Amino acid sequence: MKRHYALPARLSITVSALALALSACSNEPEVDEGTDLAAEDEELEVAMQSREVTDFMDIALGAKIVGPQGPEVKSRMANAESAFADITSYVTCPAGMDPCDPATAPEGTIFTYVHIVYPGEDNDPTTGSGDGNDSSTVETMEAFRMTMPSHGFTGVAGYSVAEAGVALGDVGTIIITCHEDGISWTVEEGDGGDQWEQAEPITFFWQSTLPPAGPSEAYEVFANYTAAQGPGPYPAADETVTNACATG
Repeated sequence: MKRHYALPARLSITVSALALALSACSNEPEVDEGTDLAAEDEELEVAMQSREVTDFMDIALGAKIVGPQGPEVKSRMANAESAFADITSYVTCPAGMDPCDPATAPEGTIFTYVHIVYPGEDNDPTTGSGDGNDSSTVETMEAFRMTMPSHGFTGVAGYSVAEAGVALGDVGTIIITCHEDGISWTVEEGDGGDQWEQAEPITFFWQSTLPPAGPSEAYEVFANYTAAQGPGPYPAADETVTNACATG
């Protein structure tokens, strides 16, 4: 005859609780792994859409256009909460053209739009996010991009490889893609890479067949995981010219 022994009440509760806990653990989704895979998929997608990078040091620049604010436009990238970067921008004609006057520039002139982004500040207290102008301490800069179409974009864009190397180390890089009809420079710091952060300026550029129509709120950065906008030289729309971001 088989004997059946009942578990003591306390032990029975403990065993039941343990069984429930094990069951719950076995049903828990692997959130971390899924997140990592999603991040890898996003990085792969960005990489596949990337455009060829030209080093800023490899392009020959002519004279700067002198606008109402002079040869350079200085401002800051900010949102309702704070300022996150200074930005100094200018537009040049090709090498050998001096002065650079869009009104007399020959047909087919390529204009180079240059933007120097200083996370935090550029150590000039009289400009942008300088001392006394509500500057934030920037721990990470994820991207610099246009928020409006890159009218007349020739497909040639890049950044200072040397400056990016100082900011991101040997394993980091910047990937250029088309964001809607504009251009995006996205930071990929790589495994164990440095962050693009405070007081590490990087020069970005893009080329257009159109001259600037004036400063416009057409640029933004992602700093400390938030977006901040600022003005810079920007061309007027022209339906007769090609935008390489709009044509693929």
